[in-house]
Amino acid sequence: MGGKLQTLLVSALLLIPILAPSVAGEWGTDTWLSSVIAEERIASGDEFGCQGYEGIVTAVEPWVISACKEYLEGQTNASKWGHSPISFGIDSNVINEELGDALKGSGFQIVGDLVDEVPEGLYIATRNGASLEKGVADKNLIEEAGDDSLVSIHWRARIGDLRVREDKEVISWLEEQEVWFTTWGEWYNHRESGKSTMSFVNESTITIASSPQYAGVDSWAVPGSVKVAFESTVVEVSGADGSPFPLLTGSERKLVVGWRQVEGGIIVTQNPHSQVIVELENISDNVDITPLSTFNNLDYSITVVGHHTTNLFRWTQDFSGTELTFTWLIERPIEEAVGWKLPLFAISMLIAVPLSIIFLIRNDQFSESNG
Repeated sequence: MGGKLQTLLVSALLLIPILAPSVAGEWGTDTWLSSVIAEERIASGDEFGCQGYEGIVTAVEPWVISACKEYLEGQTNASKWGHSPISFGIDSNVINEELGDALKGSGFQIVGDLVDEVPEGLYIATRNGASLEKGVADKNLIEEAGDDSLVSIHWRARIGDLRVREDKEVISWLEEQEVWFTTWGEWYNHRESGKSTMSFVNESTITIASSPQYAGVDSWAVPGSVKVAFESTVVEVSGADGSPFPLLTGSERKLVVGWRQVEGGIIVTQNPHSQVIVELENISDNVDITPLSTFNNLDYSITVVGHHTTNLFRWTQDFSGTELTFTWLIERPIEEAVGWKLPLFAISMLIAVPLSIIFLIRNDQFSESNG
């Protein structure tokens, strides 16, 4: 009887790890977000936005909106223009008032990129530039972009365990285009900064003043651009402190402050809450100022949007050294599930092996005594 009981016990110990269910892991952390890779992406002009938590539908569980923001802020700045994320990727065509309030309450201003309807106070970034995926990329669609528009190109490095191949030919072609390489948040706030810029004329001096477009800790300090039209010759352009204001060459494709001459006047890109002083050769009575949606008076803007970015290294590894600018929608990953089977099997073997040996010794002793 004792032998049978021991046999059953050993069998049970061996079966436990095989039959035991796997245990779902906790939420993981993409440590690449706090590495030099993230610093280099920000220095290059990229933006980090949010896309919630992996496997969670944001429209159903809106708690992930503030949770994703907190997760990202704990790892990195969202941009060189601000610490907090302001762009959110959401897989929903319509954002209702409740979801909209949750987004705005967490400081988000832009949503995309298949959204059709949002409450007041949110801007929709539309996927209108196809994808960087090989076989899906569409140069014709990009070339048809309207003046001053933002072309948003989809990118996702992995779908499950499948690695997506990028279209290197299209990437090379994009890098040659005379367009503004930007991000969702930068493009939107550049436009708003331009709208908040005014000019004041005192004889031959024009003062161009930009006001902060937002207040609060979540606001970004993004430069804005204006065209200032007048009939005179420029003598000098300086900052409020009298130092020379940077001169643009016209070849810049990433946002920087500065000025350059154009037909009928100048274009100026300046930081919010700053002043630029333009000294003219003659007194000018007619001065017009026009906000510019696109930096450096370029035709249109392009950003590549990295969706469901759970691992920054994997999502960025094919774009080292590129001139393109990316809006990375960060998604907190599920930590890889830790199954009980392997460790429990090891523990079971530690118990089962000695018991098996004891059982075999006793069984041999019993056989010898009856022999």
